[in-house]
Parts: sequence; structure tokens; C-alpha cells
Amino acid sequence: MARHSLGRLAFLVSVLAPLAFLGSSQFSSAVPIAHDPNGFETIPWGSILEEMKAFTKIDDAGRVQTYELSGQIPMLGGAPVDSLRFTTFEKKLGRVTARYTGQTSHAKILSYLESKYGPLDRTPGQIAAGSTKVYAWHGMYTEVTLRFESGLERGIVFFESRTLPEKLTDETSTTAF
Repeated sequence: MARHSLGRLAFLVSVLAPLAFLGSSQFSSAVPIAHDPNGFETIPWGSILEEMKAFTKIDDAGRVQTYELSGQIPMLGGAPVDSLRFTTFEKKLGRVTARYTGQTSHAKILSYLESKYGPLDRTPGQIAAGSTKVYAWHGMYTEVTLRFESGLERGIVFFESRTLPEKLTDETSTTAF
């Protein structure tokens, strides 16, 4: 009897554990970026933002600095966003993060991203319904990930260099994190 109970327990753990890690997030397949911009908007990855007057440094953590646009309302694809942050690694632009709230902003931003990076695969089963949706676009040099929590009506978009973090990781000790 004990052997049977342990077998059932092992089966339940093997089936339920992966489901617990998935939580309520729903992922779509990554869309390949046909025309990778190799940067964010008109700013190439690796640009040195401290040399540009359009940016104000808001945080300096040694090898990583964070900037915002100077004196401008942050926008993404024609939609106002709560924040638009530019992160540099060793002074080179490597990530842009946009945070926003509201279903209307989400619809505008998603439409903008699809027009710029490629349409999502809307085949049934590719984008599942759930409280949190994640969309991704992958290019040779750029990766874009959008995460939207529909219950809280808040979203975050990451635009990241796919090559700059690799260079940073190659130079970082495995015990640094």
C-alpha cells in the first residue's frame, strides 16, 4: 500500500509541478522580426546616452546607468506611458523599458508593436486567454517582450539588445550574481 501511495504522489508531483510554475501567465509564440532595427526607435544599441542632451541620468549603479528623456512626456507608438527608461551597460545603450496602464494604452501599444515588428500569430491556441499575457518578437539584434496583466490593467515592454548583454555576461564572473 505504501508503495502505491508513493507512486501516486510521484505522478501528481510530476504532473502538477510544471503547471504551478506556469501560473496564470499565457505566452504566445515569439514572432521573428523581419527588419531588425538594431536599436530602439532611431537610437542604435550601443549608443552613449550621456553624450546626448535629450537624456537625463536618473540612476548610476557603476556599470549600469538609467536615463529618461529630458523634458518630454514619455510616449510609445502614440500612446502615453507611465515611464520610459533607457538602461546602459558600461555606458552603451542595451535596454529600454516602458511601463503603462490602461486597456486603451495596451491596445495602442500592441498595435504599434505589431506594425513595427510583425503581426502576432492569431491562430487559435497561439494566444491563450488568461489574466497575464506575454508577447515576444525576436530579431538578430533586438528582442521585444510585452507583458500585460489584464486584471490590473498594467503593462511593461522590454526592448533589449541581444548582443550587448552577452558581451557584458562574458566579462562578468560567474559568482557576481
